[in-house]
Amino acid sequence: MKTVADTNFAGKKVLIRVDFNVPLNHNRQISDDTRIRESIPTIKKILDDGGSVILMSHLGRPKGGYEADYSLTPIVPVLSKMLNRNVIFTRDLFGPKTFEYCAKLVPGDVLMLENLRFYPEEENADDTFAKNIASLGDAYVNDAFATAHRAHASTATIAKYFPDNKYFGLLLANEIYNLNKVLHEATPPFTAIIGGAKVSSKISIIKNLLNKVDNLIIGGGMAFTFIKALGGNVGSSLIEEDKIDIAKSIVQEVMLKGVNLYLPTDAVVAGAFSNEVPFKTVPADKIEDGFMGLDIGKRTCRRYAEIITHSSTILWNGPMGVFEMSNFKQGTKSVAIAVSSATISGSFSLIGGGDSVAAINEYNLTDQISYVSTGGGAMLEYIEGKELPGVKALLD
Repeated sequence: MKTVADTNFAGKKVLIRVDFNVPLNHNRQISDDTRIRESIPTIKKILDDGGSVILMSHLGRPKGGYEADYSLTPIVPVLSKMLNRNVIFTRDLFGPKTFEYCAKLVPGDVLMLENLRFYPEEENADDTFAKNIASLGDAYVNDAFATAHRAHASTATIAKYFPDNKYFGLLLANEIYNLNKVLHEATPPFTAIIGGAKVSSKISIIKNLLNKVDNLIIGGGMAFTFIKALGGNVGSSLIEEDKIDIAKSIVQEVMLKGVNLYLPTDAVVAGAFSNEVPFKTVPADKIEDGFMGLDIGKRTCRRYAEIITHSSTILWNGPMGVFEMSNFKQGTKSVAIAVSSATISGSFSLIGGGDSVAAINEYNLTDQISYVSTGGGAMLEYIEGKELPGVKALLD
């Protein structure tokens, strides 16, 4: 990988694809600036070299054309404060103002373009659109891992216009390095913890991991499809009837490959998907009709924690239960603490996916994890073994 650390950008105008798709509250104020902060090292590297920067990003899912709710304007004051310099903002991507601003950029300047997704050509990977953007700069950097799985104009098409001047940003390079460390250089025993609601969204991930892991821990709603596939009673728990045969085949493959599969032995159940109804703990394969499993039970928590703390490499994606509800968050919290404890003891841990990362943040354990991935879909596709267009474009 050729990263921004491998060259000097003195006197160059550098186009950087960043990920400023940040959450905004009802006043259009940024409620979590993590993604902006993570872009700062790459931006500063180029500015410190004596280069200038042209930033491009998307925000949300506008339906086509300008929409005030999706403008990148709220980013400007926050980014200006982080960089301790004024950030120039242009609303018109290819208008005379934009070309005028870019022509006048001097070393140390930062210009930010308006939301790329106001233009349908962005998501259509339009070649002319990419060429026009490319004309604004002398070099191209992709530092947006969370969109690296999208074959869009700013993440993939544009790179071909910089055959000798395209680079991985520090964040993107770090993501690939740490994911490769887990997928290709894991120190055994390697434990993967896979949770979430549905088996269907994790089938490819599980199948790819079966060739790499020693232990596979399953939690969340998806566990009940596996339990039913093995003949258990799951009551009214969330299951995917059309995935039961796939769950059976995964169990068979686990046995053939000698992987240790861990499913919940007890579950916290309730009569409705609500935090306001009574709940109790029962065997995970003996849930009465009218009750649904909403978290793993205490016995399962202890069992999972023991496996995790004796692991040298840990990958975690997906919660163990409905952790947004206080009555059903203990399983996810228990796993988070176990992963943190193992990391402190010397294990390598990687966590990714919105809910898992939210849990780690909620319990203030982020600093006790080896690496927290910024990409949800991109991370999942990379673990599945898929080639990410945004990464491929930089390597071609």
